[in-house]
Amino acid sequence: MVTAARARSTVGRWGEDLVATYLVGRGMVIVERNWRCPLGEVDIVALHERTLVLVEVKTRTTQRFGSAVEAVTPSKLARLRKLAARWLHDHPVHPDHVRIDVVGVLIPHRGAPQIDHREGVA
Repeated sequence: MVTAARARSTVGRWGEDLVATYLVGRGMVIVERNWRCPLGEVDIVALHERTLVLVEVKTRTTQRFGSAVEAVTPSKLARLRKLAARWLHDHPVHPDHVRIDVVGVLIPHRGAPQIDHREGVA
C-alpha cells in the first residue's frame, strides 16, 4: 500500500528530476543534488558559467492551494541564503556570483508538466 507521504516523496523526486533535466538543457552543470547539512537541504546545486545557482524545487499536482512557487516562504528564502553561505564554506568553489532560484513544477492529471523558473529570488 502506498502511503500519502510516500506518494508525495515520489512526486517530489519526479519534479526534481524534471528540473535537473531542464537546467542542463539551459546550459547549467549539476554539481550536487539533495545536499544536506545541519541547517537544512538544497535540492539542486548547479553552475551556470561562473555563477553558482542553488535551486529550490517545489512540485505540485494541483494549484488548489496556490502555485508551487508561492509555497516558498520568506523564512525558507532566508534559510536558503544561509545554506548558500554554508555550501560555499564547505566546498572549494569560488564563483563570480551566487544566485538562488526557485523552480515550481505542476504535474497535472492530464497533459505535460509545467515548469515555472524564477531566477535570483533571494
